[in-house]
Amino acid sequence: MRIRYNKLQKLMIDNQMERQDLMHAAEISSSVATKLNKNEIVSIDVLMRICKVFIVILAMYVKSY
Repeated sequence: MRIRYNKLQKLMIDNQMERQDLMHAAEISSSVATKLNKNEIVSIDVLMRICKVFIVILAMYVKSY
């Protein structure tokens, strides 16, 4: 199964948020941020922390194939 975080990246652009801003706001490490950039699997906990930053529903921004 492939994971794409394209909508998350678009959401970051729309909110003028850079990688460092997301890392600080969601309290994620640089290695987790790299996994997101490489469309690799991250834990549900990480995704939920990111969703809390943007106050969104997880299913809206993660797409699996």
